[in-house]
Amino acid sequence: MNGIAAPIVAYEPAPTPDFLKVRRSVSVVMVVYMTGEALQRSIECVLGDPLVDELLIVDNGSTRVEEARLKRLAEADTRVKLLHGHGNVGFARGANLGARAAKSDVIVFLNPDAFLQPGCIAELTRAIEGRPVPALVGGRVLNADRTEQRGARRGDITPISALVSLSRLSNRIPAWRRYEVHWEAEAAPEGVIAVPTISGACFCMRREDFDIVQGFDEGYFLHVEDVDLCWRVRQAGGIVLFQPKAEVIHLGHTSHASPLRVEFHKGVGLARYFRKRAEGVGERLLALALSPIIVCTAVIRPVMWRIRGRAA
Repeated sequence: MNGIAAPIVAYEPAPTPDFLKVRRSVSVVMVVYMTGEALQRSIECVLGDPLVDELLIVDNGSTRVEEARLKRLAEADTRVKLLHGHGNVGFARGANLGARAAKSDVIVFLNPDAFLQPGCIAELTRAIEGRPVPALVGGRVLNADRTEQRGARRGDITPISALVSLSRLSNRIPAWRRYEVHWEAEAAPEGVIAVPTISGACFCMRREDFDIVQGFDEGYFLHVEDVDLCWRVRQAGGIVLFQPKAEVIHLGHTSHASPLRVEFHKGVGLARYFRKRAEGVGERLLALALSPIIVCTAVIRPVMWRIRGRAA
């Protein structure tokens, strides 16, 4: 692993065969955990999309008020299916629960603090038709001010590039910019392109794609499961695509969970991912040696955020 980002590859939409022009059914899977006020708006955007046939809400943990609201919604709208009572099993396992319960041909995974923009589902489903199996299509994830969010499209993530990105050293040392895996500063492509990694905040897979790679790896509790999924799709001979026309506004940091806990899980997930994909003794030893450094670097970030906040 050398940490050098793979080049962006233009990928023109494939022509849709006549037998595929019949609209596929679409299920949206949303894993919920102490999301807060953004959840209601996110659900409204999903149910307001005419292409959504089913919304599966996997409740890993909500307040009593929010839980009661979700139950009322499921009772009032036949498109909504609520999965609850299993406790906080983590994002990967929760997403798998939702996907296995989904009845549609296409599954869209959406964060509960993300708001679908008009035409997002249509662009995702259009982009995946006619692609080789397995395929995965990610949308363009935007901040509230409509700038592209960090992580929406990324290069291949390696131990070196992860450390450079987590520490933001590529912003301070020009020579290290080649290790930066985040591409949001680059001009958005005009059409669908192949990329190594997309954001798990909003993406779609056909059911056959999901089944071939056996869904999310449940060894991840929170974060990095999307990176792992993209890698396994590529390892299986498939393709990961970025569709810039499929837009979603993602707030981020709306959960009531501790930022320290969230960043800890991100560090643990990255360390696990590098150990998992390491080949040969040398790479395995490097992954093991870097694991505590990666976890510590991730945990230090929210501490520094708090210190800077107090200083301000």
